[in-house]
Order: sequence, then C-alpha cells, then structure tokens
Amino acid sequence: MHIPDGFLSPAIWVTMDAAAAPAAAWCARRSRAQIDETRVPLLGVMGAFIFAAQMVNFPVAPGTSGHIVGAALLAVLFGPCTAALVMAAVLLVQALLFQDGGVTALGANFWNLGMTGSFFGYLPYWLSLRAGGRLRTPALFLGGWLAVMAGAAAVAAELSFSGVASPRLLFVSLLGVHALTGLAEGAITVAAVRMIEKLNPKLAGLEVKSYELRGGADL
Repeated sequence: MHIPDGFLSPAIWVTMDAAAAPAAAWCARRSRAQIDETRVPLLGVMGAFIFAAQMVNFPVAPGTSGHIVGAALLAVLFGPCTAALVMAAVLLVQALLFQDGGVTALGANFWNLGMTGSFFGYLPYWLSLRAGGRLRTPALFLGGWLAVMAGAAAVAAELSFSGVASPRLLFVSLLGVHALTGLAEGAITVAAVRMIEKLNPKLAGLEVKSYELRGGADL
C-alpha cells in the first residue's frame, strides 16, 4: 500500500505533505493525554513489531502480494493519535533506510496508513465500547479490515487524481486485493489483542473504556 516516488502528481504529494505536518502535531498533543508511562515499553515493542511485520509480504493472488498494516492494532492498544505517530515513525524509517515508500510521498503514506488506518481502524472498537463492550471481538476484526480498506481507497483516490489510471480500474483493483489482505489484518488484530490480554491486560490498558480526542467527547 506504500506509494513510491513518481506516482503522485506534484500537486497531490505537495498538498499531502503540507497537510501531514499539522496532523502529526495535533496527534502529538493528543497523544500526551492518551498514553500512560506504564505502557511505554509495550509501545516500543509494538512499534518494532509493526515495522518488522510490514516488511514481510505474503501472496494474495497470482502476481500480487500484501503485508500487515497494524494501524488498527496500535489504535486499540494506545489510542488512534498515538497509533498515527507510531505509523509516522515506521513510515519515515522505511522510506529513508529501505526505500519502501517514496520520500516525496511520505505525507500521502502517513495519511493513508497512519491517519486513515488508525482512526478508521479504531472506529468499530470505539462503537463496541459505547455499546457496553458487546461484539468486541467482531469489532476488533472489522477494525483491522476497515483500516486496510480505507487506506486502499485513499491510495486509489490519490492515484486517480494524479492521472495514473482510471478511477474505476484503481478502485476495483486496489479494493479487491486489499479486501483479502484485510481479512488477514483483522485476524491478526484479534489474535494479538487476545495474546496481550492474557499476558498482562493492565499493561495493555484494555480495561480503559475509550480514548478521548477532543473536549469531553470520546472517539
């Protein structure tokens, strides 16, 4: 899902880069209120896990592969703002050291995998918490799947506006492939959360009902 250099038109990547800086700054301010010092070690471990997991591709269809995103998992554990920041750090290292994703497209990749993935991935879980914790496991699975699909839709839109291919071709191909990778993402999100809960639910912070993003309203 990483967009390399040269695929986005200058107008698109410049706009996305310019919008990424204030978005990351806003997430940093909100993250200070969301993260607890006791969970910082877990944050480091999960950040390293997501970095490594994104480097491993698995076959989806003939000639097509995918990889884990991890934004929904991070959002459930630490809140969507902190998750977006971790994704930003992962994407920066991947772009600068491994040429996985373009440097000029870094802002677009941050929005697609970081912001979109984290907030859309957290949405089903947040709704389940608002409903008293009912359907929590399906919400975790749906969050993982939705994070991948929302990010893929954003990529398709940016490539379409850049004139890479027709919107129909881009949306059908990208959403079709990522509908399958999203299933793996959902399953891994559920499995990882259950494993962390068994090891130390207090450390994971999963007993907290939800994370606040603005004022007194939860999201």
